[in-house]
Amino acid sequence: MSKSGAELSALDKRYLWHPFTPMRLWQREEAPVIESGKGSWLIDTAGRKYLDGISSLWVTLHGHRHPKITAAIRRQAGKISHSTLLGLANVPASLLAERLVRIAPPGLERVFFSDNGSTAVEIALKMAYQYRRLSPDPAEREKTGFIAFRNAYHGDTIGSVSAGGIELFHGTFRGLLFPVEFAEYPYYYRQGPPKSREEYSAACLAALERIVRRSAARLGALIIEPLVQGAGGMLTAEPGFLAGVRSVCDRYGLLLIADEVATGFGRTGRMFACEHEGVSPDLLCCAKGITGGYLPLAATLTTGRIYERFLGPENEPAVFYHGHSFTGNPLAAAAALANLEVFEEERTLERMQPKISRMAQALHERVEPLASVGEIRQRGFMVGIELVADRPSRKPFDPALKMGRRVILEARKRQVIIRPLGDVVVLMPHLSFSTGELLRLVEVTAESIAAATTEVLI
Repeated sequence: MSKSGAELSALDKRYLWHPFTPMRLWQREEAPVIESGKGSWLIDTAGRKYLDGISSLWVTLHGHRHPKITAAIRRQAGKISHSTLLGLANVPASLLAERLVRIAPPGLERVFFSDNGSTAVEIALKMAYQYRRLSPDPAEREKTGFIAFRNAYHGDTIGSVSAGGIELFHGTFRGLLFPVEFAEYPYYYRQGPPKSREEYSAACLAALERIVRRSAARLGALIIEPLVQGAGGMLTAEPGFLAGVRSVCDRYGLLLIADEVATGFGRTGRMFACEHEGVSPDLLCCAKGITGGYLPLAATLTTGRIYERFLGPENEPAVFYHGHSFTGNPLAAAAALANLEVFEEERTLERMQPKISRMAQALHERVEPLASVGEIRQRGFMVGIELVADRPSRKPFDPALKMGRRVILEARKRQVIIRPLGDVVVLMPHLSFSTGELLRLVEVTAESIAAATTEVLI
């Protein structure tokens, strides 16, 4: 028997525990109950349409109910929905692994499947650790430590949290974690040093190298979100920094782990963010957009050099002790293959380029002049809008005001869904947004910021 929107909302509040949500506040709020979606739009149980301005948490690429991806899932379900990769192979997983290697940065030759971004990172960390422990060189076997960046977010499992640098998300769990060295991500605006952007980025690289040099005997790998720290507030690195990090890793023999969970599959305007600076990591983590937003899937790609060490000697083969029941799930792999076909057939990356420029122009014209906007950070279709109480001094709003949340509630009244990261308003449109939909997203964002902040700024 079908239930009304009110009944479904009551069930939600009675039984569900939402992620990253203050549940006491959630119990008092009314939120749309989404029933369906089409293209760039979400539709609730009352039939109201909302523009999906965050790609349903950064995963949807070509819109909801894309016919090609939907058909691929149906075809695969008509054959088999799941078959384990423990002791067996399956058709879609094999095809997808080959396809991912073909589109990945050069040198990445092997694919290990999992189910979400956190586990993709966890696998990369464990691979890097075991890679060192399998070395015949006693000195290399001690190089098992990691270096990461402040304000980083790599997921919510214990290893990925250990490499995380956001106190709000990770501080509670510090007692569970292994130690990690942290360096400064070269995000210029928040630091505000009396240097040019280029000088500041160079100073961050020099500081990174000092840390690595000091701890070279025990550091084995570095993990970075290339170009953009997503959950940290859409913090953008200065151009050239990623290439500089690759050089530091090469000089000191560190493995470079690129966490492309958020930045991968077109979000920055290239298939992978590493491509902007011609960087090939030793391990690459991807998830979110890998299936176009249809089913949970993740992949950790690595080089042949790393893979070969895990083969072990002929008489004593090595084993990477990690796995999931749903590793290489055929339904998800079929969706991912269709997703990549859509990229090619619809020339997604090519068609994005003028839309990226048009969105930047609209943000400059409509959002940047607002008194409460401190900075707009954009890489492709990844946008963070920093809200401030006073632009000249960069004074933040009182956290008790929850200004970011106020803005997204104003947007919801205007039937647009966006999300805050504290007082950073995040826009993450589908790659398939039309120019008109992009302009609508920007226009509503501007209206919502003005409506939420005017009373406070007066």
